[in-house]
Amino acid sequence: MGWTGSALPGLDGTDAARLEALPVLVLPRGARVFAPGERAQGFAVVLSGRIEVSLTGPSGREILLYAVEPGQSCIQTTLGLLGDEPYSGEAEAVAETRVVMIPAALFHGLMARSDAFRGFVFRAMAVRMNDMTQLLERVAFTRVEARLAQALLDTAQGGAVEATHAELAARIGSAREVVSRRLEALAKRGLVATDRGRVVLRDRAALVRLAQVV
Repeated sequence: MGWTGSALPGLDGTDAARLEALPVLVLPRGARVFAPGERAQGFAVVLSGRIEVSLTGPSGREILLYAVEPGQSCIQTTLGLLGDEPYSGEAEAVAETRVVMIPAALFHGLMARSDAFRGFVFRAMAVRMNDMTQLLERVAFTRVEARLAQALLDTAQGGAVEATHAELAARIGSAREVVSRRLEALAKRGLVATDRGRVVLRDRAALVRLAQVV
């Protein structure tokens, strides 16, 4: 069974064969996938790895909008293909990523004739829109300390987070200076220990409680 069997169940055999014939692209970590102002050339299906999509404001402040992992979709690409709008954000592979790029013409053909493909695209789009709504709610209504604590808990591996203050700020929709001050305060309380590009979680239970404060 090829990748379409798991990613696009129910697809017609002829359409599945067309997709299976497309090359698998390997993106190295750090590869740029798209940038603001560019137009979508195709619909990417992520087979492995992770692509992060972020938005940078006029002030230079950056926010992580969402990540695209296997089985997920990029709403900016979907909207770009359906509405012929340029990208407003930028995307980068944060790990080695294997993708299949469905050309725009084939994407539109599948959308027109395949119930299975159309259902996949719209279901994935609905899930991503829900994610975006939750992000908006967190940024608008949740305290910075709570968002930071949750981000540390979500991204920690082996009890530590390998990330700069700027990267953490982008993840929670805040400014680097604010994150630096909050991390310093958490360190004084004994919840974390900080080093260059690294945050060690010292009191996970306390961070869990902090993440629940709205």
